[in-house]
Amino acid sequence: MSRSFDFRLLPQRFSVCRLAPDEAIPGWACAGGFLTITRSGDELSIICDERNVPDGIQQQPGWRCIQLRGPFAFDEIGVLASFANPLAAAGVGILAISTFDTDFILFAEKNLESALRALTTAGHRQIPAT
Repeated sequence: MSRSFDFRLLPQRFSVCRLAPDEAIPGWACAGGFLTITRSGDELSIICDERNVPDGIQQQPGWRCIQLRGPFAFDEIGVLASFANPLAAAGVGILAISTFDTDFILFAEKNLESALRALTTAGHRQIPAT
């Protein structure tokens, strides 16, 4: 068995939004909690609280997010895999985000129960959200 870690389920639901690659970062995206913004030559991708997304924005709502309890050193091996592998075995698709200190894993809300069960069965511990 791989190492076990603590994680917390963030309370809100998230949307994954796609905007034009040259579009300015909109103010609605920056309100509250977890937020990630990635710009590439093809798109501006924003993941934010789904309540903040206005009508007319290309989005996929209904994502839930867990935060792994870090910080983790950059050379620590297998942290994300220890979560991704049991989720994959349970048929749960993920979207992973890494930051300086930790990792966040998003999955469709319809998979919430099976995701949490797979992670706790794999030895990970859910801790209360802060």
